[in-house]
Amino acid sequence: MTWENPTNEELKQILATAKTIAVVGLSNNPERTSYQIAKIMQQEGYKIIPVNPTVEEVLGEKAYTSLSEVPDSIDIINVFRKPEFLPEIAQQAVKTNCRVFWAQQGIVNEEAYYYLKHHDFTVIMDLCIKVVHAVLVK
Repeated sequence: MTWENPTNEELKQILATAKTIAVVGLSNNPERTSYQIAKIMQQEGYKIIPVNPTVEEVLGEKAYTSLSEVPDSIDIINVFRKPEFLPEIAQQAVKTNCRVFWAQQGIVNEEAYYYLKHHDFTVIMDLCIKVVHAVLVK
């Protein structure tokens, strides 16, 4: 069995009901894709929570070193890290109250996918959250 993304209707529902997105690997460099996408999602009304141990603040929001440190409720965990880091991030994710794990375009890790599915997560991989939002929600 190979990994599979939710249907467009499910993706639309996730984005329509979500309020808070924890962005793992969010850079404070405006030239980086993670920054640009998070900024657009913030402009669309989502609360962005930066998760990156190398920064203190991004887009006016306090950054956290790991998902386990985030005190707020999280609706979507959006990941901008290389595929080999996904299993470790998935292990952190299952300890949160969030149940949606979204790996950005170009990021796939089947080990993380099956681990998260086993823990009742909705898992999205290899899709840009901004593009899906623009196509399905706007």
